[in-house]
Amino acid sequence: MAQTEDQLKAKYQTVLTTIHDVNGSLKNVNMEGEKLFIRAEVANDQTKNHVWDVIKEVDPSYSDLHADIVINSSLTPPATAPAASGGAQRTYTVQPGDTLSKIAEQFYGKASAYNKIFEANRHQLSDADHIRAGQELVIPA
Repeated sequence: MAQTEDQLKAKYQTVLTTIHDVNGSLKNVNMEGEKLFIRAEVANDQTKNHVWDVIKEVDPSYSDLHADIVINSSLTPPATAPAASGGAQRTYTVQPGDTLSKIAEQFYGKASAYNKIFEANRHQLSDADHIRAGQELVIPA
């Protein structure tokens, strides 16, 4: 059974969020036949590879996705290298269905790193199990 555009957008939401988080430019997100078509621009090869890693985490075969991720060197790359202030810090807007473990998996490659995010956001989180869609979380480097 073919999935709808909304179902595929929900499935690949972490990819769309990642493109935003790496200061990418999302050009198109629409259906192309029975596949979701994503066209985006990112700043460099490293960022492009990161987006593809996230795609493969969502679905290793990505058989229901056509992604056209191109490099546009005029875009500002994400702040992932340590900055002069002691380290880069990113933010992430919690999406429906997110957990700290899921977010940690996305940013650090391991769900068990959720406590790093929890500690950085103690001022707004009373419990690691209670986050809300729409919250803006600090993601430490």
